[in-house]
Amino acid sequence: QVQLVESGGGLVQAGGSLRLSCAASGRSFSNYAMGWFRQAPGKERELVAAISWSGRSAYLVNSVKGRFAIARDNAKSTLYLQMNSLTPEDTAVSCCAATATSCERFFTHAENYAYWGQGTPVTVSS
Repeated sequence: QVQLVESGGGLVQAGGSLRLSCAASGRSFSNYAMGWFRQAPGKERELVAAISWSGRSAYLVNSVKGRFAIARDNAKSTLYLQMNSLTPEDTAVSCCAATATSCERFFTHAENYAYWGQGTPVTVSS
């Protein structure tokens, strides 16, 4: 089992940047593929980015390609989401999720993930 705690959210002006972190504790972090999801007010939760346990394979949803980057540091048991060129449409509660796997792959569906953090709010003002 793994516990996840996000940090790094906040209020930023359009065009600004934030870096979200997801600190994992419990079972070895390298046993898990990870994902970042977000849920905007009145909208369904959506996958933003996903990464394999090794970090060699990664996925970004089209709407954030060229602006966001996902990375992980297994030695620090931490997942990151670097968000640049933020727009008001990026306003949402962002949370990280984990799924245990030994396969070199990422997962793009919420139902694949067994463990979730509480989330950190990201607000982008115009």
